[in-house]
Amino acid sequence: MKVMVLGKATERSEAGELGTAEEFAAMELYNEKLIEAGIVLAGDGLQPSSKGKRIAFDADGDTTVIDGPFTETKELVAGYAIWEVASMEEAVEWVKRSPLRDSEVELRKILDADDFTESFGDEIAAAERQLRAEPAADQ
Repeated sequence: MKVMVLGKATERSEAGELGTAEEFAAMELYNEKLIEAGIVLAGDGLQPSSKGKRIAFDADGDTTVIDGPFTETKELVAGYAIWEVASMEEAVEWVKRSPLRDSEVELRKILDADDFTESFGDEIAAAERQLRAEPAADQ
């Protein structure tokens, strides 16, 4: 199963602080262990929300562009990773090994074709599998 790992923003990350050399080295070591385990598919940190934008849609589809910064840091994402793991429990165990302190990480399963079978039936799930396979075949 694929999971998205969302590193929540902190006051430090929103201030653009990347951490101390020691914190950076500890995270680098942790990331190397994740890569050696073969679970990392992608991942990066994000710039502070002061450099971001939000686009809000109303009921008619009209949009409003909102410039950062965004005030509620506990709802912001500072970084992400996509992991391939056997279970959510495995993902939790990997996160627990992280050198993060005074932080929060959210794990979310990425939808796959099997998630559509119950709601939409086998035919639509098969079509979803086909759509997901096509980009991989092009690479």
